[in-house]
Amino acid sequence: MRSDSRLSRMLHVLLHMARQDAPFTSEQLAQMLATNPVVVRRTMAGLKKAGYVQSEKGHGGGWTLSCDLAAVSLLDIHQAVGGPRIFAIGSATENPECGVEQVVNAALDGALAQAQALLVQRLAAVKLSDLAQEFDALCQARPAHAQRRQHAH
Repeated sequence: MRSDSRLSRMLHVLLHMARQDAPFTSEQLAQMLATNPVVVRRTMAGLKKAGYVQSEKGHGGGWTLSCDLAAVSLLDIHQAVGGPRIFAIGSATENPECGVEQVVNAALDGALAQAQALLVQRLAAVKLSDLAQEFDALCQARPAHAQRRQHAH
C-alpha cells in the first residue's frame, strides 16, 4: 500500500519557507517536491485556509509563511492538508452478527484507538519550531559543502 506523504512534504516546504525571506512560486515548490504546480497549489490551499501560509499573485509573488512556527504543531499541519485518517486498518463489518468477528473487532478497535491517541498526542506535541531548531543544529554540525547540497533541492 502506498503511504500518504502530504504531511512530510508540507513540513519540508514550510521549513524551507521559514529559512527564506523571498516567496516561493508554485513552480519552485513543485520542483523541490518532484511534482507539478497544480498539486502544490491544491495542497497549499489547505495551509492557506488555516492561516499558515499566504500567497501573492504576479511578478515577485508566491507563497510565504504567515505563522509563528512555535504555535503550529505537526497535527495542525496534518489536519490543514486534509491528511487521511491516522490508521487505515479497520473492521470488516461495523455491526457483525458473528461472535468471532465481534471479538476480533473489539480487540482491533481498542488497540487502534490507543495507538491513534498516542500518535495524535505526539503530533500535537511537536511544533514546527522544534523541527527548525533540529535542522539548524544539523546544519551547524555538517561541513559547509554538505550544507550547500542540503539546500540545493
